[in-house]
Amino acid sequence: MRSRLCVWALLFCLSLSLIPRPASASATEDGLAPKAKSAILMDVDTGTVLYEKNSGEKLPPASITKIMTMLLVMEALEDGKVSLGDQIRVSEHAASMGGSQIFLEPGEVMELRDMLKAVAVGSANDASVALAEHIAGTEEAFVDMMNRKVKELGMTGTRFQNTNGLPQSDHYTTARDIAIMSRELLKYPEITTYTRIYEDHLRKDSKNPFWLVNTNRLVKFYEGLDGLKTGFTRESKYCLAATAKRKDFRVLAVVLGEPDVKDRNREITRMLDYAFNQFTNLVLYKKGQKIGELRVDKGEKNRIEVRAPRQFSTLIRKGENPKDYKTVLDWKRLSAPVRKGDSIGSVKVVKDGNTVSEMKLVSARHNPKAGLWTIIKRCTKKMLFLPEEAPADDLVS
Repeated sequence: MRSRLCVWALLFCLSLSLIPRPASASATEDGLAPKAKSAILMDVDTGTVLYEKNSGEKLPPASITKIMTMLLVMEALEDGKVSLGDQIRVSEHAASMGGSQIFLEPGEVMELRDMLKAVAVGSANDASVALAEHIAGTEEAFVDMMNRKVKELGMTGTRFQNTNGLPQSDHYTTARDIAIMSRELLKYPEITTYTRIYEDHLRKDSKNPFWLVNTNRLVKFYEGLDGLKTGFTRESKYCLAATAKRKDFRVLAVVLGEPDVKDRNREITRMLDYAFNQFTNLVLYKKGQKIGELRVDKGEKNRIEVRAPRQFSTLIRKGENPKDYKTVLDWKRLSAPVRKGDSIGSVKVVKDGNTVSEMKLVSARHNPKAGLWTIIKRCTKKMLFLPEEAPADDLVS
């Protein structure tokens, strides 16, 4: 009798193990992205990783490669090397690209802003190459720029061979590296004016307008989602780097190697839901907000006004008391000359004696040594109790 009861108990336990269970929204290895080969979930402001799965595995990224292409385009725009109104003439090489494209013709001319839109919305391989050639002269030279940026950003698991992600040997990256370059791209908030477009047209005034529909359908259906880039090849399967912002809280989710679009979108949605349900951010400084003033001994300007180069926040779990987090300013003593890029201090957030987030501050411009006449004038003002000069408006970066 006892042995029969044991057999029935064993069979009952086995039957329970076969009952499918819903995926739980917890940051366990398989909880959020069970079907992805690799995944990562990150707070954009602080870079805090909220969930990861095989995030260092080297995989083909397909068109997610274009995040780096767009980053270098945005940098060239910021540096004044190109402008949105530039007229780009399409080469034979650019027009020969297969896969996703806007069917550019050799010799066709299109504005840079429309080329960028074609890449961001339609994942156009031909437009990616045309942009690369316009900035660097050749696609090969642009790829060299991409790989130099890889090293600069510390993307240790990445190597690019082209600008658009078409299959090529020794072209790979990781979910973690995608998150790193995506954070860098999001430093240019204007990029989301392109990546959040759901549908638009190119060549509107021509006889053959081209209808663009975003390859990332979640920009229409997920609250706050405004980018960034999809990817698919037979080798890479379905990939997506997605970012969403609610109030001041921006989150980034990356999945690689999903079996189909539905699973890709479902798991990205689950990751983002987890972040927004469990966390929020405590904003300490908005971009451009004054942080303080620093004296520069013997500088041409004897004080600089320090402003936040970007939004600075700290990640907190919902329900935590914001008063538990303290802001600490850590300034350096500065003596002229202070060169552009020199470290001038940092802003730290401290909880229970531990630093939980930090923003490094560097000088945005050169402040040379003061001349003899400037020093004499300052000494005279001090002797006569006259007010000091106003600080320079120094936006750190």
